[in-house]
Amino acid sequence: MIKRYTAEEVGKLAQLLKEDGIISVPTDTVYGICASIHSKVAYDKLIEAKRRPIHKSFPVMCADEKQIEEIAIVSEKVKKFIQAFMPGPITIILKKKDSLPAYVTNGKDTIAIRMATSDALKELILKTGSPIFMTSANQSGQVECKNLEEIEKACPMLDGMMCGEVSYAVASTIVDCTSSNFEIVREGPISLEKIENVLNIKS
Repeated sequence: MIKRYTAEEVGKLAQLLKEDGIISVPTDTVYGICASIHSKVAYDKLIEAKRRPIHKSFPVMCADEKQIEEIAIVSEKVKKFIQAFMPGPITIILKKKDSLPAYVTNGKDTIAIRMATSDALKELILKTGSPIFMTSANQSGQVECKNLEEIEKACPMLDGMMCGEVSYAVASTIVDCTSSNFEIVREGPISLEKIENVLNIKS
């Protein structure tokens, strides 16, 4: 059985991530599996745990806007967008910074980013000392797991699990912010109308 931790034991979970571990955590949308972006060992374990196609890169979760700016190029328009919707059930695609190791984005020049959606996740990332890969808790191509028991069956390689509930139970909205005309790649809890309103007002 995979060891389970409470949100109050976030320090122990951060230590697992520092030691090349992979863990599951509840986010505001679905249960996720995460690993430190600074560990190629953990990255490889994440691919194996998910049975994920090698050409697909993982989204990354940051603690705050400062961390986003450390790994990606953030324009003034993107900054306003981040301040309007993040943290929240939204993923933004940005151009990555050249200083980021190539494996993090699987060689791509773009990176999909979320911001920590709870105090526990923010603390986890800060205590780990780096942004984390964050992908849905399931085998690649299968439906998302709805509870810890399903995660344990689908991903038995995990080094630990954070207990907690998810809110939306649907995947996040994805917005491509790599050009001046932002594009909604996938609709989710944040509607197209809300996004267009912000872009029209604040662009």
